[in-house]
Amino acid sequence: MSKILPVSVAVLLTGMALLPVACSKHDEADKKPKVAKTTDPIKVLSYTQGYQLGSQLPEEIDSKQLAKGIEDGKSHKPARYSEEDIKNAIAAYQKTLEEKAQSLNTKNATFLADNAKKPDIKTTASGLQYQILKEGTGKAPTATSTVKVNYEGKLVDGTVFDSSFKRKEPVDLPLTSTIPGWVEGLPLIKEGGSIMLYVPAKLGYGEHSVGSIPANSVLIFKVDLISVK
Repeated sequence: MSKILPVSVAVLLTGMALLPVACSKHDEADKKPKVAKTTDPIKVLSYTQGYQLGSQLPEEIDSKQLAKGIEDGKSHKPARYSEEDIKNAIAAYQKTLEEKAQSLNTKNATFLADNAKKPDIKTTASGLQYQILKEGTGKAPTATSTVKVNYEGKLVDGTVFDSSFKRKEPVDLPLTSTIPGWVEGLPLIKEGGSIMLYVPAKLGYGEHSVGSIPANSVLIFKVDLISVK
């Protein structure tokens, strides 16, 4: 077995979050064309293998080049790139990641510092920033409650990565299965309430990349608490 694939995958694959709020790819999946189904077992298994591989790959991967590599490897053709080519590509990619991470860290730190100065923003001891839009009048959740919510999550640059508002589909979530920022933030309001949460990376996904969310990202959520179960 070639040693190239494990090395490349180790460098390119991003980490998985342990406690996602919800799947952040609902909207993306809805836009994709449906794949025609088949009963041919080889085609079914081939598609499944490709799907499982694709679900683990970062967005930066060039699907066309990936397909060429698979075809060349399957045909036992000589590799198009030497070990030196691969080593140089890995070094260049790592440098790009480091530059992106540094830029993102600067933007996140600046955002939190500026946001904390706003008169309507409060900051907890953990560093969670929040703004209560509506306190609500019903039952308040605890850290172990299951809640029904509508929410939108976005990055500091305004990119929306998930929205139950857009899907018009509130979700039921055990708070213990969500990120720490939610576990701490949702009990600050009651049923019928609404809150903005500004979640530092350490209270979000930390060093893990999740879907379109880069590692070490500050997460901004607007959450409407519908009910507590």
